[in-house]
Amino acid sequence: MIKNFLESIPELHTALGPANSVLLTKVRELCRPEITSHSLNTIRQTIEADVTYMKSALDLRNQRTFAVKAGINGMLDVARQTYKELTEDIHQHIDVLNELHGLDANLRYDNGRKYWLRLRAADFDDRPLPDLLINVVRKKDKIECQTLDLVKLNLRLSDTSNEVVIRSDKVVQDLLKELRSDVPHLFRVCESVALVDMISSFAQLATTRDYVKPDLSTTLALKAARHPVLDKTMNGSFVPNDYYSTEQYCFHIVTGCNMSGKSTYIRAVALLQIMAQIGSFVPAEYAAFSIIHSIFARVSLDDNIESNLSTFSVEMREMSFILRNIDDKSLAVIDELGRATSNRDGLAIAIAMSEALIQTRASVWFATHYIDLTKVLADRPGILNLHLAATTSTTEDGLPHITMLYKATSGATSGEEHYGINLARAIGLPQSFIDKAEEVAKDIRRRRETTKRSSESTRLVARRKLILNLQDALRRAKDSGSKEALPGYLQLLQEDFVARMEEVDNM
Repeated sequence: MIKNFLESIPELHTALGPANSVLLTKVRELCRPEITSHSLNTIRQTIEADVTYMKSALDLRNQRTFAVKAGINGMLDVARQTYKELTEDIHQHIDVLNELHGLDANLRYDNGRKYWLRLRAADFDDRPLPDLLINVVRKKDKIECQTLDLVKLNLRLSDTSNEVVIRSDKVVQDLLKELRSDVPHLFRVCESVALVDMISSFAQLATTRDYVKPDLSTTLALKAARHPVLDKTMNGSFVPNDYYSTEQYCFHIVTGCNMSGKSTYIRAVALLQIMAQIGSFVPAEYAAFSIIHSIFARVSLDDNIESNLSTFSVEMREMSFILRNIDDKSLAVIDELGRATSNRDGLAIAIAMSEALIQTRASVWFATHYIDLTKVLADRPGILNLHLAATTSTTEDGLPHITMLYKATSGATSGEEHYGINLARAIGLPQSFIDKAEEVAKDIRRRRETTKRSSESTRLVARRKLILNLQDALRRAKDSGSKEALPGYLQLLQEDFVARMEEVDNM
């Protein structure tokens, strides 16, 4: 394989001849034939030119036996001559056997039995097997066997083959020692070839999969973007989505029913960001990315038996690492944070960590089933609520049928839809369970509405939150230094504050 690789370098150098790119001209310079000529000539002086990797056991053994050229090691040549003569003796033995006993035996080889014979079982329907056949095994319409002389020849041939391999290995080790001084040059050649391979792969994707060249800006904006892996495996049936993230809207809460595509949606943006920053075109109609320094992902839900950590412990450890290292030059995708503990504690943790992530000004894509999270953070600046849409219809049997649209839509999922119950009904759970679940859900919703209407503290908290948000917005406006746009922005801020305060008073 090394020989074949080195033989292809001159062809690569010739193919890069017309290139004007600085990167490709550098690769062409590193792949000059004279750089690899010493290694290639050394290998050619030692290894036969027609040696290639073989798959069958017999071909592989023969290739290893005769890989080293003749005349390099006298004892090796003697051992190989013995190997050749023993192989001829085996074939001659089979020819004599077939002639004396009227057989039509085929000589076969495997690593376990070495050489053995295969006969047709139908040839012995009216006569017995010859007595000299041993180790007889019947397999369907075939008979596999050996002879005592064949077993002896196999033993002698194996000993000779082992001696050939040992002496050939000594020659190869000497060859490797001689090539060791060329390793730094070969390493640079390998890196250059790998770079060309990557660039050509990017080019093939860009021309055959409808990719676009991404722009670099301060905003992440993707139109009709597709998951790079699923776009390939689904053969064009993948539903594209839009993405938008700026300094003003950097925290995205993604809700939706089960199997609506939330995880795929948030993971796609991380993959596309990586593709753009390594120089690849991306699957989208339009793409613009800001340069980020780090990507964080909390997407799996597995425990860690080796470290004696539960699923929740692993989740908290990973989130602790993210919170310690994330900044405004980071992108984070977080999938259903807090689902490994109780519903109340999970929501509290999700809210607290969301607040901390918002303060970092990082681009965060947060998928969750906690509808209350969207309500609690609704008045925070920088929040953008999205949901993966789905429609529910009724079949002829009276069962709900949920159609996933896989399309990101503005706003949060309505908590009144009870999509979990509808999905359970569509799967076919017993009706008694469904009825009980609906009864409990209605009771919980009724209690929440009663508490919400009777609590004046809710309005007080909402007013304080609006005032704090206004204070935060005014501070940022003061620090922006944009005097021309400041009056208009303050006017919009005032109107928005008054409108939201009226909504709080009408709660």
